[in-house]
Amino acid sequence: EPFLPSTVCRSGKMAPKAAAPKGKKSAKNLKFTIDCSQPVKDGILDVSQFEKFLNDHLKVEGKVGNLQGKVKIVRADKSIVVTSSIPLSKRYLKYLSKKFLKKKTLRDWLHVVATDKTVYEIKYYKLDQDDDEAEDDE
Repeated sequence: EPFLPSTVCRSGKMAPKAAAPKGKKSAKNLKFTIDCSQPVKDGILDVSQFEKFLNDHLKVEGKVGNLQGKVKIVRADKSIVVTSSIPLSKRYLKYLSKKFLKKKTLRDWLHVVATDKTVYEIKYYKLDQDDDEAEDDE
């Protein structure tokens, strides 16, 4: 009898594999925070507008505005807390945050940075180098 690889059954068909779901997280209760304290303190960003933007643009099961209690977006002082009972990508929240900054034309001064496993922070770009160069030129 010829040698058969372990993935092929004797009948010549492929053996069934235990397929792990790709890219899907087990969603017990995911909680993500977007900290906007720096720009809010300076009066550049309005957290209520950002919360409304997320509510209007967040897709659940391929549909915009389909939160159905599965995803909750709550404003907490100078930050937004997104709680989900279904799989939700932290990266998707970063994408929406960047989209909001672009819409408000703040993308040139602010960027979204991960500070923790479940936290994004909206920070200013560091402009110290530009100030030093301007002083040297004078």
